[in-house]
Amino acid sequence: MSSIENKRIALFPGTFDPFTIGHQSLVRRGLELVDEIVSGMEAIVVLDQTPFYAEMGGQIADHGRITDSDSIENPDENCALLFHVNNVQKNKGGKFMHTGKVIHGSFQLGDTVTASIDVERRMAIRRGHTATHLLDAALKAVLGDHVHQAGSLVEPDRLRFDFTHFESITPEQLLAVDTFVNDAILRGIPVVTEVLPIEEAKKKGAVAMFGEKYGDVVRVVEMGDVSMEFCGGTHLDNTAKVGLFLSLIHI
Repeated sequence: MSSIENKRIALFPGTFDPFTIGHQSLVRRGLELVDEIVSGMEAIVVLDQTPFYAEMGGQIADHGRITDSDSIENPDENCALLFHVNNVQKNKGGKFMHTGKVIHGSFQLGDTVTASIDVERRMAIRRGHTATHLLDAALKAVLGDHVHQAGSLVEPDRLRFDFTHFESITPEQLLAVDTFVNDAILRGIPVVTEVLPIEEAKKKGAVAMFGEKYGDVVRVVEMGDVSMEFCGGTHLDNTAKVGLFLSLIHI
């Protein structure tokens, strides 16, 4: 039994066309398709719909759990069926791969389940992601429009923002950046999201991440006169909810 418990297993609902991208991805990674997973097994579960955010755009994935509908309000120890989700990735076929472990019970192919995210963790990530947009605007305002985002990481307890600049940032500039961000937070600016054709979004002034490829329709996140960017991540509805912002520079 121990050899089975240590195997990574993928669970897919319904039938699967062996020529789809999703299936090819699993085969290349050496994952086994099964009809049931039981307590103690690590697995990848695919649902027909999900509330989970898959890791992308610098924002890490949601955590949470998958249960039966009767257990949705129960604490973990009282759930007859329970799968803890600790990572979510979106494959090339557009399927969300929920990685985790069966804690209680067993899940079978085609089961109807209830998926729920860790709301407090999501809220912390939303604060960080909204803060990165304010930080991007602050860097451009303080250092110049030549500044471009080169990468980012948004976690529940911290954020990292990589950017291009021709020299080291000074303590005075860093203070000005923090002041800009905290002023925007204190203003309590509404955060508005909308989905637009890409050309309309560009005409509106939305900023795309340098080097990123986009489709014909994009999601735009706007924070008053401070920031307007292409973004598919999760955000607050008001900058005031970010809280105190303090940056540390690593060179």
